[in-house]
Amino acid sequence: MKITIRRAEGGLSVYIPKKDLETRVIATDPAHAFGGRIECVGGLTLYIEPMKEAPALPLTVEARKL
Repeated sequence: MKITIRRAEGGLSVYIPKKDLETRVIATDPAHAFGGRIECVGGLTLYIEPMKEAPALPLTVEARKL
């Protein structure tokens, strides 16, 4: 699924256009890289391919639901 990652108050948020849902990111694994496992408010867990450098945001990427 396609998601858009944006900067939000106090961190990051994820927007899923297909569901018209925007939720706050509460944890990432690994914490030192951009990408990997992303845990959101409400129990939603997503996986995006890790990136070596933090990209400019907002960013639309392909994600998998875990």
